Amino acid sequence: MNLDFNEKDRFFENKVFLNRIVACVLFINIATVGLLIRLIYLQVVGHSHYASLAQDNRVKISPLPPTRGMIIDRNGEVLANNYPTYSLEVFLDRVPDIDTTLAELKTLLNLTEDEIDRFNTLRRRHKGFEAIPLRIQLSEEEIALFSVRMPHFPGVEVQRRMLRTYPYGELTAHVVGYVGRISEAELQKLDPSIYSGTYHIGKSGVEKAYEDVLHGKAGYEELETNVQGRSISVLGRTEPQSGADLYLSLDIGMQKVAQDALREYRGAAVAIEPSTGHVLAMASNPSFDPNPFVQGISRDQFAVLQNSPDRPLYNRVLRGIYPPGSTVKPFMALAGLEFGQITPSKRVGCPGFFRLPGSDHRYRDWKKSGHGGVDLRLAITQSCDVYFYQLALRLGIDRMNQYMRKFGFGEKTGIDMDGEKAGIYPSTEWKTKTRKSAWFPGESLIAGIGQGYVQTTPLQMARATAILANKGRVIVPRVVEHMKAPPDTENPFPLRNVENISIPPANWRAVVDAMVDVVHSGRGTAKGIAAGLTYHIAGKTGTAQVFSVGQGQSYKSMRVKAQLKDHAWFIAFAPAEAPRIAVAVIVENGGHGGSVAAPIAKTILQYYLKGQANHDK
Repeated sequence: MNLDFNEKDRFFENKVFLNRIVACVLFINIATVGLLIRLIYLQVVGHSHYASLAQDNRVKISPLPPTRGMIIDRNGEVLANNYPTYSLEVFLDRVPDIDTTLAELKTLLNLTEDEIDRFNTLRRRHKGFEAIPLRIQLSEEEIALFSVRMPHFPGVEVQRRMLRTYPYGELTAHVVGYVGRISEAELQKLDPSIYSGTYHIGKSGVEKAYEDVLHGKAGYEELETNVQGRSISVLGRTEPQSGADLYLSLDIGMQKVAQDALREYRGAAVAIEPSTGHVLAMASNPSFDPNPFVQGISRDQFAVLQNSPDRPLYNRVLRGIYPPGSTVKPFMALAGLEFGQITPSKRVGCPGFFRLPGSDHRYRDWKKSGHGGVDLRLAITQSCDVYFYQLALRLGIDRMNQYMRKFGFGEKTGIDMDGEKAGIYPSTEWKTKTRKSAWFPGESLIAGIGQGYVQTTPLQMARATAILANKGRVIVPRVVEHMKAPPDTENPFPLRNVENISIPPANWRAVVDAMVDVVHSGRGTAKGIAAGLTYHIAGKTGTAQVFSVGQGQSYKSMRVKAQLKDHAWFIAFAPAEAPRIAVAVIVENGGHGGSVAAPIAKTILQYYLKGQANHDK
């Protein structure tokens, strides 16, 4: 019986063994068939797909950023240029440990915290295979230091790039502007096919306004790479298209004269060619050096600029809004003549103040004793406030608004730059909408001498003066005169049609003769600049109050802080008989326009008309 039992055990053991063998053979056969099917799929069916993936593993597309277009003044002086530099750039997909790499590079090259922070900001925005700049401009010593250690930093390379530079620095900062690092918000709006490999974009001035034409179009290279990701050959190349070169109407010589004349003041000066609308000079003081913004200005440097009470970053020409004061009086006189409310010869008595009918409130003239009897010519020459109080009352604010807007008051000029403010020229409708209140007759009087709600920019005043010089032909200011670009390049600021102002010749003559007397008459408010002139200037001074003086107070007797003193204005065009240039100057808290702003304007006019800088005060 024991024998029978042992035989049964061997029988079952053999059966289990055979079953296992069969199972193994079956599994091997199935696996072999599966492997064959997979090989057939990879070699035949999926060949094109996987061949493409394999090609991508050894071929990289490297963007080629375009060279930014230059910015040049009317005489061929380069205002914005590019120069070659070497930057340290990181390819994140090739760096095994980015934190360790940054720490070692920081020690090797003395990287600042600002540079590390900027890099970390950029790495969050960009794709892994794109190069991210760590230090924009390497010195020769830094290049040598890194080159020795380069094998220890996989994914970190030195790349040649073109960097923006502004040879004239603060002299052109507000008009030319500057480029800076692309922000996260800007990145979301940009076309990656155009800005691939580009890290800078126009931030202000012409650089921003003409960004689309200055930037150009990116190209690319097809690079064959080894297993470490380093390129070993170039398989193909599409050249980038450089940006357009912009030729400005700006005269850098005049720009320097204007900026130097403003040097000790806060203010602005604008000069326009009336025949074309071309801007000859656009100075805003104080200014700043735009070059540090290109590489990335430090927090401390930026804080100093931003927190300065003089606001050097503020473009006063486009964005500074001020009460125009008495510079509106020539335009008010034209409105009065147009609507038949005055004649050139009609005289008005000026006792030194004006009262509305039924009111005891005195609207004072700047001359306490009064001007006596004045006609239109004397009213402009001596800047008589009482004359224009009466005229404003007869016209009413809505007719004033209707006429003044023809000269661009309360509206943007349409200049080919961004950031311009429109200013304010009020009306009854405007006050109802913005102040939820009715218009009062006394407010018309104040608006009639360029105070109250009236606000304007220096550029608006220069344009209005140019239109007056043109006898009503309206111009739109332009900074870019022409550009050197491919034929299909579109100007982002196409010229628009404008309606001219019909000014009867006799009215124009009456007002301009009075403006000539402002400078060349012994009773004119700007007579101090007449010495040495060989041509006639048609001008108008303005003294704009920053705050109101009470009825029982005298401005001169008050202890007024510097920042509360009157703004000084002067507008002019010359030669008066055949105008070639129109200017507007404002000096913040400068006091009287005739003694402060007018000499600055004379300096600009002399440079343009006589080729000399006359700094006589």
